[in-house]
Amino acid sequence: MPKFRRKIIRNQKKRNNPKKFPLLFIFGGLAIIIIALLFAFQKKTEPFTPEVTDKPSLKTDKEMVDLGNVKLGQTVRVSFELKNVGDETLRISNVPYVEVKEGC
Repeated sequence: MPKFRRKIIRNQKKRNNPKKFPLLFIFGGLAIIIIALLFAFQKKTEPFTPEVTDKPSLKTDKEMVDLGNVKLGQTVRVSFELKNVGDETLRISNVPYVEVKEGC
């Protein structure tokens, strides 16, 4: 019988060791919260606005226009406002090429 009692005592000693795990979870949780707060309160960057220097650059007020369903042969008109946002003079020497795609 002495061997049987030793096994019970050994098993009881192993049950007392898990006290280390709650501290690990507490410190791990605090570390995660601190890191999350650091990311949440870091300085916000301002939106970048590109600057064109030493050359002309063209900017339009509309990138794309949706005219809906247009019957074949029907004339439609669209106006664009063009603006030179560069430093040099912008010259349009030819008629601008406009591509119209069916079904788009």
